[in-house]
Amino acid sequence: MIISRTPLRMSFVGGGSDLPVFSRKYGGAVVSTTINRYVYITVNAKFDQRIRVSYSRTEDVKSVERIRHPLVREAMKSVGIEGGVEITSVADIPAKGTGLGSSSAFTVGLLNALHAHAERHAAAEQLARESCEIEIERCGEPIGKQDQYASAYGGLNYIQFLPNDSVVVEPIICRRETIARLEESLIVLYTGLTRSASTILRRQQASVRGGRKKQDSLKKMVALAGDLKRELQRNRPESFGEIIHENWLLKRGLAEGISSPRIDDWYSRARAAGAAGGKLLGAGSGGFLMFYAPRDRHEAIAAALAELRPIPFRFEPQGSKILFVHH
Repeated sequence: MIISRTPLRMSFVGGGSDLPVFSRKYGGAVVSTTINRYVYITVNAKFDQRIRVSYSRTEDVKSVERIRHPLVREAMKSVGIEGGVEITSVADIPAKGTGLGSSSAFTVGLLNALHAHAERHAAAEQLARESCEIEIERCGEPIGKQDQYASAYGGLNYIQFLPNDSVVVEPIICRRETIARLEESLIVLYTGLTRSASTILRRQQASVRGGRKKQDSLKKMVALAGDLKRELQRNRPESFGEIIHENWLLKRGLAEGISSPRIDDWYSRARAAGAAGGKLLGAGSGGFLMFYAPRDRHEAIAAALAELRPIPFRFEPQGSKILFVHH
């Protein structure tokens, strides 16, 4: 049996600039971190040559081609495992539409476990690259590459998406106290709204493809990612709130459906209660709201948004890893 553990991610600034419609022309960049919420995948040898896959539903099939879950089917093809396995997945957070990159964490973790089952080690770069190929090329998801690289590498990173389709992951080096200050100043609340990221991202790609104004907004967001990286490297986390606030104002104008009157109201109430800035995590329209505020304002923010559920978390410095191997 193999067990892999892969962290979910929180994207702070620059999200959307990793979409190929933009990054292949201008280059994109994000600042993100992984957190201590995970997707666990187990891969176990089966006594026969059938394949059993258990997620929100269970499949028991004779061949890879018959697997209905597209990510599992394509990952098994990619790794070259034809049968005789049982695969299960468990996530710490609802798996769909929460804005924490769970689909990519699932794919990265699945590939890691399948490679280990085949008695091969797969490094972070390989896991991220293969995950992108499966999700974007083979399954046709309208997404960028930030989630796969975040989950595979782990930690607080400045990630660049170059026009030639290559990706550069640069860890943000700063004092331990800077990380601690950033971590303790963030409050994350679950909206209870889940949505299809694909729908929003397709809409966003269309609006970016056809609009100079939207492209200019994304260019400003890429510049903000560079600003945030430099501020953290200079150990100035106090500018974090202002930068993510500016980023959110730009992002919510990229496409219809990223925000909503209800989300705008929550955001305004949090700001009135003391948040310096914030954002909706992920593509938009639901999932988790994140705010940056002095620790002593967190209680007031939670009270102002009493209908939302605060979610405790810590930063996770490590990416996808194999927790357990038993042959």
